[in-house]
Amino acid sequence: MTTADDQTQTQWHEAALRLRAGVQALGLALSPATEGKILDYLQTMRRWNRVFNLTAISDPDEMVARHVLDSLAILPHLPPGALLDVGSGAGLPGIPLALFEPTRAITLLDRSHKRADFLTEVAGRLALSHVNIVCERVEDHRPAAPYDVVAARAFASLGDIAAAVGHLLAPEGRIVAMKGTLPTEELAAVAAPFIVTDIHGLAIPGLAAQRHLVVLARAP
Repeated sequence: MTTADDQTQTQWHEAALRLRAGVQALGLALSPATEGKILDYLQTMRRWNRVFNLTAISDPDEMVARHVLDSLAILPHLPPGALLDVGSGAGLPGIPLALFEPTRAITLLDRSHKRADFLTEVAGRLALSHVNIVCERVEDHRPAAPYDVVAARAFASLGDIAAAVGHLLAPEGRIVAMKGTLPTEELAAVAAPFIVTDIHGLAIPGLAAQRHLVVLARAP
């Protein structure tokens, strides 16, 4: 007779297999230590989700594809330097990026104290000393130094993202906005001083849905 614990173990085993295959498909290397931390992160998210509603996705296999692999797919297109994950929520894309880029300074910004508490616990559990948690509205955030990269996932329209984070971006910095289908109307609405410099189509292992990464910069 199969118990609930057996089913849960099977789910996480299948999620680990999906993670290994997906990371390999993205051309990345996955160490056993990093694999363990990613699964710990997702399990912690699932526990907290029962109270704080961090995500609508609770199936481990789906969490790997829609959260972790979706976040990691932008790695090849990220410029170097300090990164801000604006409206980080459950730590996406910031936590997966931090696990694969241990030398990059990453700040996770969210205005919710509950989400900031979750991010703080995760950063501590996973020993992410290069990750900083800030609980503020984006309009009120005043870092000691501007960011080289601002990443936004399901945060706002392209024009609204640029308007909200412009004061946080270094002069030569880049905004990288994660989108689903190509947002044609949003692209046309991007206004000075920002321009669209790149659009990357993303293939997420295990997902048929369209994904795009739109890169914005200040006009020369």
